[in-house]
Amino acid sequence: MKLKHFLLWTALIFILAACDGKKSVSNEPNAPKDVEATEKEKGSETDNETKKQIIAEDIEPAPLPQTLAELAELPPGYTGPQLFGIHEEDHPKLDELTAHLPDISGEPTEAQLDHYYNEILAVFQHDFKGPEELLAKMRFQAIGNPDIEDSRMQFKENLNVLVVLDASGSMGKNLGGETQMAAAKKAITNFVEGLPAEANVGLRIYGHEGTGNASDKARSCASSDLIYPIGKYDNANFKTSLEKAQPAGWTPIQLAINEAQKDLAGFKGDQNTNIVYLVSDGVSTCDDDPVAAAKQLYDSDITPIVNVIGFNVDNEGQKQLKEVARATEGTYEDVQNAEGLQNELDQMKEIAKNWKKWKDQKTTSINHDKIKNSLDIFGYEAGEYKKRVDEGSQVGVALQYLYQDQNLMSRETHDYLRKRNSEYHNWIEEEYIKLKRELEELNEKKIDEALQLLEEKFNENVPRDS
Repeated sequence: MKLKHFLLWTALIFILAACDGKKSVSNEPNAPKDVEATEKEKGSETDNETKKQIIAEDIEPAPLPQTLAELAELPPGYTGPQLFGIHEEDHPKLDELTAHLPDISGEPTEAQLDHYYNEILAVFQHDFKGPEELLAKMRFQAIGNPDIEDSRMQFKENLNVLVVLDASGSMGKNLGGETQMAAAKKAITNFVEGLPAEANVGLRIYGHEGTGNASDKARSCASSDLIYPIGKYDNANFKTSLEKAQPAGWTPIQLAINEAQKDLAGFKGDQNTNIVYLVSDGVSTCDDDPVAAAKQLYDSDITPIVNVIGFNVDNEGQKQLKEVARATEGTYEDVQNAEGLQNELDQMKEIAKNWKKWKDQKTTSINHDKIKNSLDIFGYEAGEYKKRVDEGSQVGVALQYLYQDQNLMSRETHDYLRKRNSEYHNWIEEEYIKLKRELEELNEKKIDEALQLLEEKFNENVPRDS
């Protein structure tokens, strides 16, 4: 018995000595915790407080869009690959996108839930296109139609196309295999090669000197060159000129537009159809006013048609570039890749073919094909329908994930938000179906009358600031 007691005591002493050499956490309520673990918990608590704000009880949630024009003004959020809560590999991205959403784990009011829905909708907001952009595109595609009374839209003896290309440092961004500048060069080369031999083409670049450093800002903001003067297209000379376009500095859009006006000064609008394509990958960074410059160009006796292409542009850049297009009643198109840029430029080829036909026939009897217009209308509505489906589905998936996998809301809260999501996206679908029906009816009228009616309807529904 003594030997057994001795062995038990020896084992107990050994265990206590071993435990004393390790960091341990006592079960006593006031015992100090491991310092590193404590700091981590503090940081985690701070993060949670930052991420999960409480919605004020007296919150007045912003109303959802009431028109398609208001819908088109909303800044896009995440529009990447569809995420699914049932796929564990998608969970980190869902967590990242929804981490900032406020706390609705208790018994939120209807107003608090409406605010929460606005917040999660903004996360997955798609870039819907309203009737204003469609109106501008329809007007552009109607160039040369004898029903158009606006002299700016009528074909003249000469067709001049000037491309104004962003060569700022950000154009060196990699698109996956090639830079934005390399993609733009290919698209522009393919575009000008497909224009009729009788058409004139020019290429101006801007922001191609200096660097993006503050010390180089003045130099870069003063850089814009006409690297291919407006004239007939020559393949070798054009490609040599295009080599001068290398991504470098800041983005002086106002300067580029002002210089474009000088380039076209000798091509008066009474004898020339002048079309300008402004390509930019972002907002002007030279403390200037591109919108005022665009308006000045538009009001000149050059009477140009100015179309703007946003190449992989963020929301701030899109807003400014849309204003430039709006100031000139031109089109704005946001493209994300080389294919999109090429497709947008290729639409000009159709206009050029119609001009060539008009010039050869020496008559204004060109009739735009109603079938083609119908296909364009169908394509527009189908594209917006897909956005509606994708956005509504992605919000629904996120709500299901936050409810079922993360337990961040009650069943009642989840059901209310799902119902609101369904009603909102059903409204979007109905609005686009209605717009498509109206466009099809307008397509049976003369193009000038159709555009006028569409514009009147748009102006009735949307208050204009300017």
